[in-house]
Amino acid sequence: MAQTSKKESAERVSLSEHAYYTIRERILKGAIPLGAPLSRRRLAAELGMSLLPVAEALQALEADGLVESRPRVGTRVCLPTAGEIRERYEVREALESQAARLYAVKATAREKREMERMAEHLDAMFNRSASGTDHDRDFLYAVHSYHLEFHLRIAEFARCQVLRELIEKNHVLIFNWLFDVAASRPPLPARFHRELTESLNRGKIDTADKAMRSHVRYGIESIVAALRDRATDVPFQRVK
Repeated sequence: MAQTSKKESAERVSLSEHAYYTIRERILKGAIPLGAPLSRRRLAAELGMSLLPVAEALQALEADGLVESRPRVGTRVCLPTAGEIRERYEVREALESQAARLYAVKATAREKREMERMAEHLDAMFNRSASGTDHDRDFLYAVHSYHLEFHLRIAEFARCQVLRELIEKNHVLIFNWLFDVAASRPPLPARFHRELTESLNRGKIDTADKAMRSHVRYGIESIVAALRDRATDVPFQRVK
């Protein structure tokens, strides 16, 4: 009985994780938009599983801040207010500017070259998506996944594991990604990430700090404007 119980628990965890990452990916790709209601029954049917792992996945997504629920009303993809969007960016700016300051003095020559290569590749991906030749959701998902990796690598080369974990656990880059997709932010400058990397690689703390703050703040008002009205116009909908 004990062995069976452990096996069932492990299978449920596996199903919960599968549901978590599948729903999360759909949200980040924009397949499920901000404010969209989430039906446990519908998701369970689509994923071919029972309600329990789906419910656990939605609880985990709510803990991440990607999903919100109200008693006797329902669950939906989080639809932040303008103030909440700005607060997310303030947290990201604080964490990433500190990572940039530490990177400026701790990154090795090899690591700086790696960041230059990553920046060039990342800009090429963003430029391709902005050219209108590739608006495929899977490609945009790959772009933002690589963008996440790029910024986490800066934190890694800053050699402060706690700081890197805070950036990852606070989902500051995930929300940047989510807001970008939802707001259809205008194209970034062609050398956006290469210019950031060049500033960080100069090895000057104040220069790195200023460059990262400017980088994080870029386009925030256009995102706030695009999402402001939606936060008040889309009420919670009752779903099962």
